[in-house]
Amino acid sequence: MKELLEEIARGLVEHPEAVQVEEKAQRDSVLLILTVAQEDQGKLIGRQGRTIRALRTYLQAISQQTGRHLTLEISK
Repeated sequence: MKELLEEIARGLVEHPEAVQVEEKAQRDSVLLILTVAQEDQGKLIGRQGRTIRALRTYLQAISQQTGRHLTLEISK
């Protein structure tokens, strides 16, 4: 899951080498912290948050299949 999110994010940004995903497991959920270059944050969020919302929707679909709640945050 972490690797897939990294690949998707690398395709969206201009500095793919700066993309990192940190995974923090909690009881029955997983927190994914996505870090990108400062100038790429706007591209990752998208107009009116559409891109990040789409990523979160995708992770929500995966979480329904796996039974673990997934949360996505963008690191500053």
